[in-house]
Amino acid sequence: MQSITQRSNRARWATRVGARLGDDPHARDRGTVTAELLIATPLLFLLILSIVQFALFEYAAHVAEAAAQQGLAASRVSGATPDDGTTAAHALLGQIGSAVLTNEAVATTRGATTTTVTVSGDAEPVLPFFSFPVKVQATGVTEVFTPGATQLTNAAAGAGP
Repeated sequence: MQSITQRSNRARWATRVGARLGDDPHARDRGTVTAELLIATPLLFLLILSIVQFALFEYAAHVAEAAAQQGLAASRVSGATPDDGTTAAHALLGQIGSAVLTNEAVATTRGATTTTVTVSGDAEPVLPFFSFPVKVQATGVTEVFTPGATQLTNAAAGAGP
């Protein structure tokens, strides 16, 4: 006959072995929350940082567009030089774009018929090991004063009778 202590030892041993083998439904779930958080948390942070990076990239593109338009407006008028456009674009970048657009460069070309201002730089990086280049170009007609030119009437301009 078995003693009571032997039966209880066997019962304890069976309980331990059963828990290891998966008889206890809660035993196999231990540690799953930690593993899920270990995988999900970095992915969630990466998703949030990607959204912030996209917003900063778009804002940097808008700042570059505004600077290019400002430079174009300054350099296309009659009597202006390409340096006027470059100076105006740099002034605007200094006022609103120095925090989001880094390594900015402005190039202005003024021809006989068209003026082009190109603003390029990098959006401020939030995600490490990535570069987000921004390049915007604004082109417009060069204004030239022509002495002795006749003024168009409404009918000649096609504005109506």
